[in-house]
Amino acid sequence: MGALLHLKNITKRYPGVVALDDVSLEVEAGEIHALMGENGAGKSTLIKIVSGAIKPEEGSICLSGKTYAAMTPAISNSEGVGVIYQEFNLVPSLSVAENVFLGQKVGGRVFMDFAAMRRGAGDIFRDLGVEINVDSQVGELSFAKQQMVEIAKAVCKEARLLIMDEPSAAIAQAEVENMMRIVLRLREKGVTVIYISHRMEEIFRLADRVTVLRDGRFITTLPMSEVTRKNLIALMVGREMNESFPARAAAPQEVVLEVDRLCGNGDFDISFSLREGEILGIAGLVGAGRTELAKVLFGAARMDSGEIRLNGKPARIRSPRQAIASGIGLIPEDRKDEGGFMDYSILWNISVMSLRRLSNWVFVSREREQKLGRHYGELLRIKTPSYDQLLKNLSGGNQQKVVLAKVLAAQTNIILFDEPTRGIDVGAKQEIYQLMNGLAARGVSIIMITSEMEELIGMSDRILVMRDGRAAGELTREEFDQRRILELASGL
Repeated sequence: MGALLHLKNITKRYPGVVALDDVSLEVEAGEIHALMGENGAGKSTLIKIVSGAIKPEEGSICLSGKTYAAMTPAISNSEGVGVIYQEFNLVPSLSVAENVFLGQKVGGRVFMDFAAMRRGAGDIFRDLGVEINVDSQVGELSFAKQQMVEIAKAVCKEARLLIMDEPSAAIAQAEVENMMRIVLRLREKGVTVIYISHRMEEIFRLADRVTVLRDGRFITTLPMSEVTRKNLIALMVGREMNESFPARAAAPQEVVLEVDRLCGNGDFDISFSLREGEILGIAGLVGAGRTELAKVLFGAARMDSGEIRLNGKPARIRSPRQAIASGIGLIPEDRKDEGGFMDYSILWNISVMSLRRLSNWVFVSREREQKLGRHYGELLRIKTPSYDQLLKNLSGGNQQKVVLAKVLAAQTNIILFDEPTRGIDVGAKQEIYQLMNGLAARGVSIIMITSEMEELIGMSDRILVMRDGRAAGELTREEFDQRRILELASGL
């Protein structure tokens, strides 16, 4: 059908970093084109250039036969480009219908025709095969339903090119299946899709072709029929990489944490133990209460009844401050809003939970702070030109490492990892797995909440399965079985 989008020799620089270096690629009309690369490869910068959010220093953009030195949001919108970012652009207080038609005029010259708006939104969702109440307030919808609203917005504006940035990063597998079905349906209607995801199975099921970026440079574009999972990973990271989970001989140690009949934050009557140097996986479907449990253990949510014992002694954990003082740290699921301070430096983020140790009770020692930051930065191999760099400027994998560095610097010996590899690439995942194994070998105990079945089975010593806020079962390594885990999680 010919190229809908042709990027020619695109270059974009930031202080100390070349985000894109002479990148050229073509996207054919009517195809699903995967854009792959490690965190920091330049994918997000590239799509922001196409959408007009940022301007390149060099190169040109040819869209629908028209050539531009740089796009603007107005030009991008008029040319039918729609972008669904990881952070949605929705108004929570407005209805679904109002969000779908946001910025558009429906009705006469003076008044909006809300009935026509509701009918139009309903028609779009029916056409997509999505059940949703168009009068619902968007802020009350699940993440997956909000994503459907973003897709409907693009359809409403008659987008010819839809860019989807990690659309499955924060939704459950059943919702992923529905989202992929809708993407295929859009292609049937002639919409061209640029699809960015770290989940290989989605790329192989959806994409017609794939372009790989590495370190801001174009590596190759290939038909999916010519690509294997192994060589795609090699193209992304620049070397052969074994996807298997790192081996670790787990020797049972003394119990360091006991949870007895815990109730609170929507969870009920949960009991389990955690040993020194153990990785305890927690499985469950969306809404099972896993994150809720982590927040109670970290003191971020109230425990209504039950008991928590640390090293055999009852522990009162009523706040994150008390949890940290007791040696418990949390790596939250949402690292951007809950894990790190995005507008502060890497150094500040690493040291923020350790200020008392770094100060003389009046002033923080800059020398001690820098020494602490360098120690954990080198230990976790955080890639940055400077520790004064703002956290928001790092890739997702490096942001995750900074959040981990902050928790380790606070001298914690029990770490709660909530979705430790969500939204990070295969190379960074391997590094996180190695770090977790290294921590366990040093005697740090880990509770790992994950929706990735392979990760759950590959990294855990034991698995606690939750369902509807309760413990549904516990499996030893010898009992690990994907079907059994899903049966416990779903209650079938």
